[in-house]
Amino acid sequence: MKGMMMHRPLKIADLITFAADTYPAGEIVSVRTEGDIHRTTYKETAGRIARLAHGLKALGITESDRVATLAWNGYRHFELYYAISGIGAICHTINPRLSAEQMIYIVNHAQDRVLFVDLTFVPIVEKLRPHFPADLRIVIMTDRAHMPETTLEGVLCYEEILDGQPGEMDWPDFDEDQAAGLCYTSGTTGNPKGTLYSHRSTVLHAYDMCVTIPRVLNEGSRILPVVPLFHVNAWGLPYGAPLSGSSLIFPGGALDGKSLFDLMDREKVFSAWGVPTVWIGLMNEIRQRGRIPEGFGDIVVGGSAASRSLIEAFEKQGINVCHAWGMTEMSPLGTQCNLPPEMADLPFDQRIDRKQSQGRRIFGVDMKIVDDAGNRLPHNGTTPGHLYVRGNTITSGYYEDPEASKPVFDKEGWFCTGDIAAISPEGFLTITDRSKDLIKSGGEWISSLDLENIVMSHPGVANCAVIAVPDAKWDERPLLIVQPSDEAQPQKEEILCHLAERVAKWQVPDDVVFVDALPMTATGKVSKLTLRKQFPEAPHDA
Repeated sequence: MKGMMMHRPLKIADLITFAADTYPAGEIVSVRTEGDIHRTTYKETAGRIARLAHGLKALGITESDRVATLAWNGYRHFELYYAISGIGAICHTINPRLSAEQMIYIVNHAQDRVLFVDLTFVPIVEKLRPHFPADLRIVIMTDRAHMPETTLEGVLCYEEILDGQPGEMDWPDFDEDQAAGLCYTSGTTGNPKGTLYSHRSTVLHAYDMCVTIPRVLNEGSRILPVVPLFHVNAWGLPYGAPLSGSSLIFPGGALDGKSLFDLMDREKVFSAWGVPTVWIGLMNEIRQRGRIPEGFGDIVVGGSAASRSLIEAFEKQGINVCHAWGMTEMSPLGTQCNLPPEMADLPFDQRIDRKQSQGRRIFGVDMKIVDDAGNRLPHNGTTPGHLYVRGNTITSGYYEDPEASKPVFDKEGWFCTGDIAAISPEGFLTITDRSKDLIKSGGEWISSLDLENIVMSHPGVANCAVIAVPDAKWDERPLLIVQPSDEAQPQKEEILCHLAERVAKWQVPDDVVFVDALPMTATGKVSKLTLRKQFPEAPHDA
């Protein structure tokens, strides 16, 4: 017997119409590529989104067409999120930090019809345009007064697409499983792979965020998404913020510590979301000024593991650190590490121990760990295994890529994350390493993450990475690559002694290489793939 309740499809457009009706004064503040600050509200934005949707239809965009964006975090990019999906088309966000080869591949693989591009990235498109589909239309995201001179033929002006269009839209109904968004992985091996989000998965993900992180996602809260709109849905904030009534403060392309501090201080940002490298820069700025930005009380850090020293630094300033974990394939949020009330009074070191984990799963995400044979392992907090997930916000396969899809699902339909992890009896997930980053030395596993976290606690280290290099005797040995802080130049022996006091002797790297800067991936993580190419073997003077 089925229940006797109405069945309305879950649609992304309903999130912005809800925000306009219920939180009309909620703000969207943007640092624009034109150089100024733009302010608007959810109510005003809903009207512009309707005008943009009509404009897209006038360009001939129809259901399931892919419409691409190449843009920073700002109000126009936010408008595209809703207008594209609202008419049943697919918002394909492109990471501008991808290589030319990767960008050419994904634009052609997605068969994009239109590309919306911020002023900053026009030169990139000019260089790559001959390799894009011949019928791809280009729209520059500015007004007529700021349109640049360009070699691109037939470009359109964003604001002129909105001109004369109605400020209201009777948003069409379609199946909630209709595709809404497309985001490609950065492709560390092979070509990038596309994750195709649905209206249903996106709205459910927004619900899950608001339920799981109510301290931040609530009416009146001011949130700074440093995590980009061009990658993995800005961790769901473009959807969760309007649903909860939170205001969004978009930083544009200025992501250095000083620029972020000034913006946060002026706009009284409460919570900021981004990757560890961003927060290292912000913490350096906080130390230089001797204070935190006004109103600042929370960060969500993910993308790669946050070091213990980074978490401690913010917590000692009175800023709550929520360590989170997820993947492009998971919409992306999988876990969050705000501590439950019963842990609030733990001693500082014990609280940091917990916060260094990736936290507890959000609603709708199931997790299991298995051994090499696929047998389930206990959630005892000490037994690591291969981490698998399933849920309504997790991919069921890669877009138009069955060969890449086959190996990542087990017989039960669970998705293999590629992480090695342990899960505690209380449900806390701890990622011990990426499976490809584990180092097997003399038959024993060494976690590169564990070593990196310890090294990052040294005051002379700004950033570091540990990779495996071949060894005739032990098969593999860890090599430590260190980026010193600006204020210090630590010695090799000093770093190795710092490690030797905290890990077994056989886990200590045989050598340390100092570099001016570590290579970064398109998503702001240290690129170990690049480091492996740079250091295919141990340095000869080791």
